[in-house]
Amino acid sequence: GLLKMDFLGLRNLTVIKEAIRLIRLNRGIELDFSKIPFDDKETYNLLCTGETLGVFQLESKGMRSFIKDLKPENIEDIIAGISLFRPGPMDSIPKYIKYKNNPDVIKYLDPKLEPILNVTYGCLVYQEQVMQVVRQLGGYSYGRSDLVRRAMGKKKMDVMEKEREIFINGLVDDEGNVEIQGCVRNGVDSKVANIIFDDMIDFAKYAFNKSHAASYAVLAYQTAYLKAHYTVEFMAALMTSVMGNPSKIAEYIGDCKRMNIKILPPDVNESYSKFTVVNSNIRFGLLAVKNVGLGIIRAIIDGRKAKKFTTFMEFCEGIDTKELNKRAVESLIKSGA
Repeated sequence: GLLKMDFLGLRNLTVIKEAIRLIRLNRGIELDFSKIPFDDKETYNLLCTGETLGVFQLESKGMRSFIKDLKPENIEDIIAGISLFRPGPMDSIPKYIKYKNNPDVIKYLDPKLEPILNVTYGCLVYQEQVMQVVRQLGGYSYGRSDLVRRAMGKKKMDVMEKEREIFINGLVDDEGNVEIQGCVRNGVDSKVANIIFDDMIDFAKYAFNKSHAASYAVLAYQTAYLKAHYTVEFMAALMTSVMGNPSKIAEYIGDCKRMNIKILPPDVNESYSKFTVVNSNIRFGLLAVKNVGLGIIRAIIDGRKAKKFTTFMEFCEGIDTKELNKRAVESLIKSGA
């Protein structure tokens, strides 16, 4: 009877927060995502090109290729994309893309399915759609439709097969009262109802929860929006979030070069601990330099407040000696700082 909650440790919310801070600092703009529309053309153009490195859920090589083929035009397409790009539902991707690009070829086994499946171009993608199907066609209650959803989610095939009979022919109690209408009473042919149920059982192997995918899609859209409109600030925030991962930093630096954003080397007079934005370029963060810790970075920032360092001796004399250590200084020299 307890509520179970999954909390994911994602750096993406930190990336968004840091990007918003840099935008405020750099451009004097206070970005409020609650006021940003979900139909921004530039954001969808970015997604359609597949240049989605750093975009939440859409940055793997396979996903970048899929999103290019999918060509999302609205938030519903992003939600469906996130739901389909997993083992299992992947088999439905060619069908989904074909129907999206050719709406004329979409066929519904029964007209009652159209209002439920038209949002996903006639394909069954979400657990919530299964709940709608059993309610609209089979006459199930909300509570009972959720039991079917749960059986599918847990892959309880014995429960699903028991429900088949009820879905098609309904349920009558001992006194002859109809508890559940069933498809046949609702005017759906029993053969068609059987096929629909088979489709749902096939789908049960990888049914996805739309509310889960929707919250992911909102984050994907927000990170894509930042990359499309505030590219430099977004990329700086992104690299700050992977400071301890040199291969990720290298990957994002490559992406910056592709977008003609200069990555300025670390500099004891200019750099801070994080990656910062300088005249539409990105200055390397000192914390991303190996062996350089927060202690010496704070000492450097304090030491240069009076005047900038002009010689190596000035640098050594201007820093709190407690923080000065050979390994850090060597690393700063080797990185060109």
